Amino acid sequence: MKALILSADGFEDSELLVPYYRFKEEHVDIDVAAIGKGTITGKHGYRVAVDKGLDEVKPDRYDVLIVPGGEAPSAIRRKEAALKIVAAFFRSGKPIAAICHGPQLLISAGLLSGRRATCHESVSRELKQAGAIYEDKEVVVDGNLITSRKPADLPAFVRELMRMIKSR
Repeated sequence: MKALILSADGFEDSELLVPYYRFKEEHVDIDVAAIGKGTITGKHGYRVAVDKGLDEVKPDRYDVLIVPGGEAPSAIRRKEAALKIVAAFFRSGKPIAAICHGPQLLISAGLLSGRRATCHESVSRELKQAGAIYEDKEVVVDGNLITSRKPADLPAFVRELMRMIKSR
């Protein structure tokens, strides 16, 4: 099992770190990919090493994708490489977990039409305009897609993510 986190500077610290360390607890290999190599810094100052630039990611080498929120999704959604990565995961049916502003990446990739999802309340209008069926719940699971609204939803988000990967 190998996991991938897509992020950038301005990520919501807990939304990246909680799933990251939960996967480490399960002995799952996990890479962080961002616009460039080096480190990315969260909204609250946590720094995370970047394993791969977006252009280096080969989606077929990963089993699950995680997209934390914060300001990072707004930055990476403008990168064609990020859109291609998330689209490859969708086509393959692999689990995709996006929290808070994370669904913005899925919106930009055109992947949410007809799908049930949730997100941070400030993104809900955009989610609906993209054709998603918005549900204001702590976690929404629709096939291979797991979405949550905010850091307080992390227990439900990670629980459903772990349940999904363990069932595969």
